[in-house]
Amino acid sequence: MSDNNLTNHFIIAMPSLMDENFSQAVTYICEHDANGTFGIIINRKSDIKMKDVMAQMKIPCSESVAKESVYIGGPVQENRGFILHRPVGRWDSSLVVNESIALTTSKDILQAIAEGSGPNDTIVALGYAGWGPGQLENELAANAWLSCPAEEQIIFETPVEDRWQAAADLLGVNLSLMSNDPGHA
Repeated sequence: MSDNNLTNHFIIAMPSLMDENFSQAVTYICEHDANGTFGIIINRKSDIKMKDVMAQMKIPCSESVAKESVYIGGPVQENRGFILHRPVGRWDSSLVVNESIALTTSKDILQAIAEGSGPNDTIVALGYAGWGPGQLENELAANAWLSCPAEEQIIFETPVEDRWQAAADLLGVNLSLMSNDPGHA
């Protein structure tokens, strides 16, 4: 598993992947091990705003925080919040992905974001993308996804609508030129 560990990688949906949950998705893999794979889709904003999340959590927040969009992190546990962020910091419940990125699920980070003392860069998402043992590897072998090491600026700085192609650019792939029929040029 160590040679093929996809933690801190992007998986990029191939144009032929028509599943409504993953069509044109870029998923940042937070954990990949013998138990399966866990990630957050980084290019799908929902209609939900941070003001809605903060109100439900009973956390007052500034207008600038309130207007931020919440992302659709994936189709699993869509009512649960996940905050992908840099820097890592010290929060009650975090999964450290690498030296500068973590995924946090505890209320203390939302309070810090509301107060303006949270991480510099965040993606607040509802739900996550998950695969059982070997499932993602099978999907990769079936050419449903491309994979490559992740780059932080794509996650936190690239405009959301450009992230799918920007991630593919890391591999030198122009997705608009790819056939929708696997195995055919």
